[in-house]
Amino acid sequence: MIYSSACEYAIRALSYLVERGPENRVLAREVAESENIPGPFLGKVFQTLVKGGILTSAKGPGGGFSLARDPKDISLMNIRAIVDGVADLEECAVGLDECSDDQPCPLHESWKPVRARIRSYLENTNLAQMATATRKKRELAKPKK
Repeated sequence: MIYSSACEYAIRALSYLVERGPENRVLAREVAESENIPGPFLGKVFQTLVKGGILTSAKGPGGGFSLARDPKDISLMNIRAIVDGVADLEECAVGLDECSDDQPCPLHESWKPVRARIRSYLENTNLAQMATATRKKRELAKPKK
């Protein structure tokens, strides 16, 4: 697994915000309903993203959530680091304390390139790309009239 359910929800919700436009504040309830994400859980994820500097929030009339930065400047790695952390991308695949190129574990040589590809994917895929891919997928899934 590349990321947790919380991170998946964050990516889906942030992609929704990209589609709504940078000038629009959106209520978490709207995002939760549209993306079929449990509202209270999304609220916690959104607060984590606010603390991490990916979202801004405002209370009161006209309030809601919006992106704090351009979606092209938000990589999946940024989101994963805030929601899940990235320690597992640095740790030994079998959990050994001493695992390195000098002292490899039994899986070290096979896990190293996989970990590098996952890191590369997360670092080089941004939120704007995810929003575009999500929009295209939804368009393809719409029933034809």
